[in-house]
Amino acid sequence: MKKVVVASLLAVASVAPVARMAVAQTQVNLGSNAQAAGGGIQMSPAEYKAYNDAISQTTPQTKAPALEAYLTAYPQSAVKAATLEQLMLAYSAFDPVKTLDAADRLLQVDPNNLRALTFEAYFRQQAGDQATDAAAKQAAYDKAAEYAQKGLTVTKPQEMSDADFNALKTAATPVFYRAIATAALGKKDAATAVDALKKSLASVPEADTTKPGPLLQDTYTLGSAYYQSTPPDLINCAWYAARAAAFAPEPYKSQMLPLAKYCYKKYHGADDGFDALLAAAQQNLNRPDSFTIKPAPQPADIVAQVIASTPDLATLAISDKEFILANGKPEDAAKVWDTIKGKSVQFPGTTVISVSDTELKVAVSDDAVQSKTADFTFQLTQPLKTPPAVGDKVDVTGTYASFTPNPLMITMSDGAIVPKAPAKKPTPAHHTTHR
Repeated sequence: MKKVVVASLLAVASVAPVARMAVAQTQVNLGSNAQAAGGGIQMSPAEYKAYNDAISQTTPQTKAPALEAYLTAYPQSAVKAATLEQLMLAYSAFDPVKTLDAADRLLQVDPNNLRALTFEAYFRQQAGDQATDAAAKQAAYDKAAEYAQKGLTVTKPQEMSDADFNALKTAATPVFYRAIATAALGKKDAATAVDALKKSLASVPEADTTKPGPLLQDTYTLGSAYYQSTPPDLINCAWYAARAAAFAPEPYKSQMLPLAKYCYKKYHGADDGFDALLAAAQQNLNRPDSFTIKPAPQPADIVAQVIASTPDLATLAISDKEFILANGKPEDAAKVWDTIKGKSVQFPGTTVISVSDTELKVAVSDDAVQSKTADFTFQLTQPLKTPPAVGDKVDVTGTYASFTPNPLMITMSDGAIVPKAPAKKPTPAHHTTHR
């Protein structure tokens, strides 16, 4: 399954918690008269005024150029890192490209700055989402994942309190895991994506995963990643896609439900019981061990049931006979074959797939016609004087001789095309002459 159209849910304030904490954490205590007591930061009156004027701006659009001007005038400022954080935050409100530039500059000063790593992961993933070139898209995703991996390993700075660091880490963690999962899915690495998305959802209170936004998108993407696994994990695909659909507003709900229903039906074989899955998924983020889904019957089991419930196997439709020959146990396939082996039959309106001097391959069953594949090979008794073209409809006759189950091919001996009856000439009309 190709990225889901509900990706716009990601736009719901994904980095807002991080941004709010950045405001709280980047204030600088300069003390009175531009000098903090106890060995604090010292500034000249001119620098203090320039700094204070910059951080006092009331809108991001005015604060960003003021901070840039301050950094240009005082490139070796003692509060350079804190100022770059303020600059990065200001740009994040209106210019993603300049946000990344500020984050890059901040990481040169403070390589383990958690806020900068968070913005790098978020905005580089966003750039990948918007890229149209496949190579550029994956490169942006990979770069976002690189920053995310580093962000997950960052330890608490000495000057930050445990409470502040934990709050920032909690807000940043889903952003990091989301970037890692997105890069992995771009490279068809479903296992890494599943692991990252599970960790993203586990890192927050479960109630948060029910709210429209990026965490709900993660839930749906997790279902999609399970479907893309090798082999597809249809149960978990159905579970997480159903949970996301249960809490998503329209029109996203209607866009998410088809994947949930598809995976459920492909595993279970029918729609019955899906409503119970939907209800259970609303109550639990992860599927409880007690909630099970009965798998669909295997083809061989279906064949055995048909055999047992059909008094006369010769009366089965040709498509049913083909299903049994292709999927039944050898002894069940033999029972059906014994009812037709050696019998001559005529098939009207078959579709020509290929033709040669010695054989004619045609599609007889509806499935074969739809897929344009041959399910019968007629061994011709003599070359055709006027061979039909591929795609033509012909009536054919022959005798059941043998079959191979995988892929199914039934071979007929004494094959021939039944000539079409000549069209009757219209009877001349007789007119009575009145004198």
